[in-house]
Amino acid sequence: MLRLIVRRLLQLIPTLFGLTVLLFLWIHRLPGGPASALLGERATEADRRQIEAALGLDEPVWVQYSRWIERLFQLDLGTSVQTGQPVWEEFTTRFPATVELALTAILIAVLIGIPLGYFAARRRGSWLDVTAVSSSLIGVCIPVFFLAFLLRSVFAVNLGWLPSVGRQSAGIDATEVTGFFVLDGLLTGEWDASWDALQHLALPGIALASIPLALIVRITRASVLEVLSEDYVRTAESKGLRQRVVRGRHVMRNALLPVVTTVGLATGSLLSGAVLTESVFSFGGIGSFIQTAIDGRDYPVLMGFILFIALTYVLINLVVDLAYSVIDPRVRVN
Repeated sequence: MLRLIVRRLLQLIPTLFGLTVLLFLWIHRLPGGPASALLGERATEADRRQIEAALGLDEPVWVQYSRWIERLFQLDLGTSVQTGQPVWEEFTTRFPATVELALTAILIAVLIGIPLGYFAARRRGSWLDVTAVSSSLIGVCIPVFFLAFLLRSVFAVNLGWLPSVGRQSAGIDATEVTGFFVLDGLLTGEWDASWDALQHLALPGIALASIPLALIVRITRASVLEVLSEDYVRTAESKGLRQRVVRGRHVMRNALLPVVTTVGLATGSLLSGAVLTESVFSFGGIGSFIQTAIDGRDYPVLMGFILFIALTYVLINLVVDLAYSVIDPRVRVN
């Protein structure tokens, strides 16, 4: 297992290097630039050159890239052109909300999707199977922002069961430790703060989980159906093994490989795709900050955000590879 981890980590080095080159060149090829965004359309050429010189954008591209890489090794993502604050501080302030929301969504999708897909496959053709397939198709088709508006209108505005905006109620005086409000409440013993944060996470979490949930249900159902038709499952059943052993050792273990891949890809996409959901619920995550950065061509923020998302994808793929080796030992041997 250790050799597998070391081999995968070494393979990440050229991947990350190529990623930084492509990211840097792509961002600097975008139309306009920070100077145009800051000064507006009526700015003179002299003013534009002055701003570019102050930001170091008048240097050759390879010089800018080498300086950026040098700062990355020092965990310095630069300074935001729009706010004047270090990008790292901006991210550490805002990312916990986005990560907390994405984790809530993927937990909802996994805890509901895998059992639902499994039982739909075991009862193929029943009302449960038809309902699961139909619901997953609807879940894929409905845009996330529309579902978010619908949930907020029904359950927050009309019924008043759950909060409609924000991460925490105004009257809650919670101690902030990590920035993850649910975890902070558990660490400090402030249960009311954790419960309040969970209530604020419910609606945006369900909206964001809709597409991953639908995908996990369909992938699990298809994978279990394929495994159920294998000879080793029929042999295990004919030998009189208990159903719990057959389900756990022979069916689910072999059916989980494509499901793990889907969960890994969905987790990465949730982090980058939470922008619209955060906007609907005014959640205070990274979404509005990135939207402002795009409008203002804020290169350091955009490069830092994209690099973080790409690094997250790479690490999730590493975890997925390790999960493969645990589920199927043949992967480890190969």
